Amino acid sequence: MPFTQDIAATYRGPGKVVRRLVNAGQREDRALAILMGACVILFVARWPALARQAHLEGLELNMLLGGTLMATVFLAPLLFYVLAFVAHLIARAIGGKGPSYNARIALFWSLLASSPLILLNGLVAGYIGAGIQLTIVGLIWFCVFMWFWISGMLAVYRGGAA
Repeated sequence: MPFTQDIAATYRGPGKVVRRLVNAGQREDRALAILMGACVILFVARWPALARQAHLEGLELNMLLGGTLMATVFLAPLLFYVLAFVAHLIARAIGGKGPSYNARIALFWSLLASSPLILLNGLVAGYIGAGIQLTIVGLIWFCVFMWFWISGMLAVYRGGAA
């Protein structure tokens, strides 16, 4: 199934989609592609806010974009791999069964599946700026992301995925 259809299906049942991705076989290239796609979307979502910041503060936009590119596309994947490993250790400590690949897919897919809300958050940050609207959209994104991640972790560590 294409990723766009999987993203829509995740909003209906995140555990089922993550379980299907894990049961498709342990392929680290797929996990990395999902993570890099999510990180590129995180980078693109920052563009409106960076353009706003550059305009209001008289800063060079290219410098802001370069720093954000380095942080989101080159450094953030390393952080997400560490976070997934810690989640795997926690899942194993509380009785979960399965390889660390399951935790990586659950986390990486949750990031990619919540990308429409990440993009909305970026638009609000760029066009409206800091305020209650940005806080509300950010909170909605965080809650949806956590719902996807926890549901995915439960599905693959408790649901008997490979």
